[in-house]
Amino acid sequence: MDPERWKQIEEMLQSALRLPPDQREEFVHQACSGNAALEHEVRSLLISDQQAGGFLQRPAIEVAARTAAQAANPQAKHPLLPVEGQVISHYQVLSKLGGGGMGVVYEAEDMRLGRRVALKLLPENLATDQKALERFEREARAASSLNHPGICTIYEVEEYAQQPVIVMERLEGESLKDRIRTGPLPLDDLLEFGIQTSDALRAAHERNIIHRDIKPANIFIVGGSRVKILDFGLAKVISPRIQEEEPGAESLTAEGVIPGTTAYMSPEQVRGEELDGRSDLFSLGVVLYEMSTGKRPFAGKNRILLMDAILNANPVVPSRSNTALPPELDSIIVRALEKKPGARYQHASELRTDLERLKRDADTPIAAVRTTATIPSRKRWKIVVPSVAALMLFLVVGYRYFRRAPRLTNKDTIVLADFSNATGDPVFEGALRQGLTVQLEQSPFLSIVSDQQIQRTLQMMGQEPDAKLTPEIARELCQRTASAAVLVGSIAQIGTPYLLTVKAVNCSDGETLVSAEAQASDKDHVLDALGKTASEMRNKLGESLSTVQKFDTPLEQATTPSLDALKAYSSARRESSPLAIPLFKRAVELDPNLAVAYAWLGIWYTSTGEPTIAAKYTSKAYELRDRVSEPEKYFISAIYFKEVPGNLEKAEQTAKLWIQAYPRAEMPHTYLAGAIYPALGRYDGVVSEAREAIGLNRNFSASYPASYAMLMEGYTALNRFNEAKATYRQALEHKLYHHYYAEDLYQIAFLQNDAAGMKEQVTSWAGQPGVGDMLLTYEADTAAYSGRLREAKELTRRAMEAAEKAEKKEEAATFSATSGLREALFGYAGEARRRATLAIEHSTGVDVQYASALALAYAGDSRRVQDLTEDLNRRFPDATIVQFNYLPTLRARLALNRGVPSDALETLRAALPYELGRTTFSNYSWNGLYPVYVRGEAYLAAHQGSQAAAEFQKILDHRGIVGNSPIGAFAHLQLGRAYAMQGDTAKARAAYNDFLALWKDADSEIPVLKQAQAEYAKLK
Repeated sequence: MDPERWKQIEEMLQSALRLPPDQREEFVHQACSGNAALEHEVRSLLISDQQAGGFLQRPAIEVAARTAAQAANPQAKHPLLPVEGQVISHYQVLSKLGGGGMGVVYEAEDMRLGRRVALKLLPENLATDQKALERFEREARAASSLNHPGICTIYEVEEYAQQPVIVMERLEGESLKDRIRTGPLPLDDLLEFGIQTSDALRAAHERNIIHRDIKPANIFIVGGSRVKILDFGLAKVISPRIQEEEPGAESLTAEGVIPGTTAYMSPEQVRGEELDGRSDLFSLGVVLYEMSTGKRPFAGKNRILLMDAILNANPVVPSRSNTALPPELDSIIVRALEKKPGARYQHASELRTDLERLKRDADTPIAAVRTTATIPSRKRWKIVVPSVAALMLFLVVGYRYFRRAPRLTNKDTIVLADFSNATGDPVFEGALRQGLTVQLEQSPFLSIVSDQQIQRTLQMMGQEPDAKLTPEIARELCQRTASAAVLVGSIAQIGTPYLLTVKAVNCSDGETLVSAEAQASDKDHVLDALGKTASEMRNKLGESLSTVQKFDTPLEQATTPSLDALKAYSSARRESSPLAIPLFKRAVELDPNLAVAYAWLGIWYTSTGEPTIAAKYTSKAYELRDRVSEPEKYFISAIYFKEVPGNLEKAEQTAKLWIQAYPRAEMPHTYLAGAIYPALGRYDGVVSEAREAIGLNRNFSASYPASYAMLMEGYTALNRFNEAKATYRQALEHKLYHHYYAEDLYQIAFLQNDAAGMKEQVTSWAGQPGVGDMLLTYEADTAAYSGRLREAKELTRRAMEAAEKAEKKEEAATFSATSGLREALFGYAGEARRRATLAIEHSTGVDVQYASALALAYAGDSRRVQDLTEDLNRRFPDATIVQFNYLPTLRARLALNRGVPSDALETLRAALPYELGRTTFSNYSWNGLYPVYVRGEAYLAAHQGSQAAAEFQKILDHRGIVGNSPIGAFAHLQLGRAYAMQGDTAKARAAYNDFLALWKDADSEIPVLKQAQAEYAKLK
């Protein structure tokens, strides 16, 4: 397949597979943009993947594509194969012996020498393939160079119908495949056949030839006891003197692009990697296993699942299936079947030596031991037996002591590998690992390397971010992340029951530390069995029994009894963008009681500017909180208290209890830093908690990039801009990226009068959904900050259009409401009412309602403001910010509209502890310090200039909180008015000058500008 075309298809497939099945066809249709051929090809491959159990692999795709190409040209002509009686050179064809994907074999008479031979030709489907022809002849010449009694002799290569014909010795006997059909072989035969085969492979490997298709069908037994290796049609010459095929050359195998027979392939052969003789030794290990037990070590309902088993599954040792086998044979076969070539036998001679030693030991009878000692035999037994028993006890106890599993500490981390699924049922893919994750995360003791860090580390390893976490890959991940162990799980079906096994493997040497297994009577009880193994593993890894029992919510209750829902939830958790939303929705469709999925939907909708939708999902999660694990209960409760009733004190208390119960968890610190403390105006707390989250979050969980953004925002709010930028550089050093960084950097650039820095962020993110339209709004506020209202209006219009196009109704409504507030402050009451009304019609969100009410208050529409204020009070009686920030501000403005500044000042007393807080979605902090601004207005109305100046100066001193909000500019004007009220003309003029300098390019017709110019003129 053309590489560029494959890349296009591969990217499309990967994107499609991230979506629920019912959305894939529409996605493919849109992505193909009318290319019917491409759309048909991609859809066909998706169907093939579904039929293969959802285990999409490139070899399988290429096979499907090639098969389709062949089917499209059924009229292709091929040379006819010979028929009985036909003469090829001096060989007369007698009969057809058999055929396979790599060739057809005939019995023939050598008319010159009067002997029977075998003729092998390419099958019809490869007879016209020029590369296949060249390779067939080249490999035949290589195989003919071998001269060993255990290898079928190649006499010569002839030609028929313009294709090569291999002439080889005709063997009488049966294949090992036929012999195994009756069951396991006797130990003597097994060892003898293994010794002869390994010796034959030794001879081939010494000539730099590897077979690549060792299997029982290619091992022929002559005379009942002599072995001959057949079929070097797939042999590969690894000598540098003989040129191998070019990269990308077509394989000869009919099974796919990988040469060999799948069931006997080595892991490196399955992956399509470069091979050496150790690959043949793995295949021979499979054959030895089959001779020992009568069955293959790896199984799968289709080729894809079989390949997965070879890569990931660990077969049961042969002696468990055949108790007559000696343990030494288990060791030999297990070593031959090691996944990593370096852990396997390195040379065929080593394998042959071990087999010969075992055969020799098996043939040696146990001799009676005689002694010349004078101790009578009965007394001798009385002395020897206790001594031997004591020695054996000492050795056993000592062995167990020195070999006992090292206990993990609470500073260690562990890596979870993907489960090896030998059942063939795709529902277990991803679901079991996610279930094990949930169960282990209940432990305050264990810390699991996050999916985000795994994805980052995989990329550094040259792997795809979504690569299957085989035991080998997981071990390397473990080493690279300085973790202590890998947890490797497997599931197999034995009749109706399922067997689940989980073991902890030492990262450095691959030794098993501890293991646990459980059996499920049927599919419906698999999660229950998984929960039992997880609890057992927690205790064996060093956690105290008391905490295991305390934090051990049954898995089906902690997640879901639906494997399909758990699989969908697992896919959603791996997604680190809003694309997770449809996946979480799919999970709750499959299980409407999956509480934690609702919680994550709430998180994602909050982050995308839809807090009203978020509140509905978060409320549902809270209703179902008794169906989750202990850490998830804290998680759900914390976000619920903050996002739904808005009770920040309860949210903070929950987060702190969360920290006490799970001191290694970074999420409660992240939530304090990002959601709770900014709303309370405690920015020192933001900094400390964000630092704590970063310190704990060494495994790059989903919140890790956001933690740096929170630290940047904390520093910015404290006017520590250089530290904020240094934090950004630290994030880049860790290769972390988040769209919040763009918003943070824009605000820092604004606060440092860095026009180029602001432009850089806007240009870089132009057109990007979410952050692009948010930056347009920032640009609108920046323009308005300088009095360029016409420009601000146009930018806001574009931001609203972008939000509406993305179906973010609440975000668009917020933009409308805040622009209405801006219009009111600038003196355009009519436009303020129109925009506020439009916002209220499209959203009942608390922030939209507050911004709209405040705009209407400045526009003089007190009746509607009163109604909105009462509605907010009724709907959010426990909301900290509503009761102690929003409502006092609105009521104070109503009091000022009535001309009663004393009531305004009294009302605003409640806001004092919370007046520095800002509480809107994303980083759009339009509502910072409005209680302070209105209090300053109240002091002006009360003719208390000194107190008013203090309030407006407070705004100027907290520029990092106010940002480019209009009141940041108006604070200069109001400060000038306060100084003028005090009679301090010099300070008043300076403050007015500051405002007018900011507005030097302002639209000249703005009412507040005209008023300011007139007031300034009077000061002269």
